[in-house]
Amino acid sequence: MTPIARYARLPGRVVMVGFGSIGQAVLPLLHRHFELHPEQISILTADPGGAAIAQEYRAGFSVLPLTPGNYVEALAPRLAEGDFLLNLSVDVSSKALLELCWQRGALYLDTCIEPWAGGYTDTSRTASQRSNYGLREQILAFSREHAGGPTAIVTFGANPGLASVFVKQALLNIAAHNDIDAGRPAGSAQWAALARRLGIRTIHIAERDTQVSAQRKRRNEFVNTWSVDGFISEGLQPAELGWGAHERRWPADARRHAFGCGAAIYLDRPGAGTRVRSWTPLEGEYHGFMITHGESISIANYLTLQRDGETVYRPTVHYAYHPCDDAVLSLHELAGRNWRPQDGKRIIRDDIVSGTDELGVLLMGNARGSYWYGSRLSIDAARALTPHNSATSLQVAAGVLAGMVLALHRPRAGVLEPEDLDHEAVMEIARPYLGEMAGVFSDWTPLKGRAPLFGEDMDREDPWQFMNFRVS
Repeated sequence: MTPIARYARLPGRVVMVGFGSIGQAVLPLLHRHFELHPEQISILTADPGGAAIAQEYRAGFSVLPLTPGNYVEALAPRLAEGDFLLNLSVDVSSKALLELCWQRGALYLDTCIEPWAGGYTDTSRTASQRSNYGLREQILAFSREHAGGPTAIVTFGANPGLASVFVKQALLNIAAHNDIDAGRPAGSAQWAALARRLGIRTIHIAERDTQVSAQRKRRNEFVNTWSVDGFISEGLQPAELGWGAHERRWPADARRHAFGCGAAIYLDRPGAGTRVRSWTPLEGEYHGFMITHGESISIANYLTLQRDGETVYRPTVHYAYHPCDDAVLSLHELAGRNWRPQDGKRIIRDDIVSGTDELGVLLMGNARGSYWYGSRLSIDAARALTPHNSATSLQVAAGVLAGMVLALHRPRAGVLEPEDLDHEAVMEIARPYLGEMAGVFSDWTPLKGRAPLFGEDMDREDPWQFMNFRVS
């Protein structure tokens, strides 16, 4: 147990909004790493399912779904300077809670940027406006208008969150393997210059979850190792990706955003209906879903180099997610139902009998080959580390813990993204909960072993073109 994590103080109250699989995973870590009185933690949730776990840790527990009409009345009396709002909810506006915390002087952390319920499918707003790109731009606009103030760390769990930390460590590891003295890069320009020097063209958040339950998926049921509602909502958003400066073939269904940083694009199709080729060390090559995630945009934006207003370097960045097998079956059934969610929902945790979540980043383009770096956490290891967790939830909880500790040590830093945090300090806190940290080189490319089938279009001159990763 690292000293920084063990002796971090919580000077005020902790208000946890949402208490699904991630909230239940985080609560034991709060009690392990912070000096807490029972009355310091209160939980507001739309789901009564976690009441027994809250009672186990003597946390205040209220079933109170937050809406645009009641969130101020519900939260304002619970928040004052020095308090911490931990937003682990779905269908609750991150921007609204962040603004309230700024007004009340409270610290804030979330694991993704959420709109109010229905925001992802609100047809009065364009697909661009309701994308992760659009949601992020709203937070960045708030940050520019409210510089400084209480620290608010956005999108900091595993991915988004630890994925950005993994990218920095992976770049340093690749440099060392190439006998390049990377020094200590600081800030966007220096990290982007290092990535460019190493020849990184494409970055995948490459994840393969093999956890399996004793009770397999049933008809008309969505099974997952983390929030079902959260996975469905992000899966039905447009597929999004950071768009690299090296890309020379524009996808026919791709669209640009007319506002903001310009680092990302989106496709006119849901991420749950878009597959890409990727690779992890344990799984090997696989087809993953290009689910939209905030890190696809923030990493690409952070690793952008511009000269005279022109982008001279940016890697293509996106998620390549192969969830547990029952979640894959659930996605296929969801698509077959014309994207109408199943009536049954089940998050597997205590009934998991085996499996590992292999979560990392795959950096491609360096002369030594593709390089995967990340966490390999088995269900057995997760259970040995802390209760009320699966491998998936503990990887997220580790990121939440690290983000909270860093916020408490920098309480007046304003709005921060994962890329803004000290990656070494994050890993010092999170590493004990991530299982085996592995870095592996491979000769894999999206063209390896492929022959053109049925006139499949490929760019054999440059394997790192997005068209070669996308599954037709």
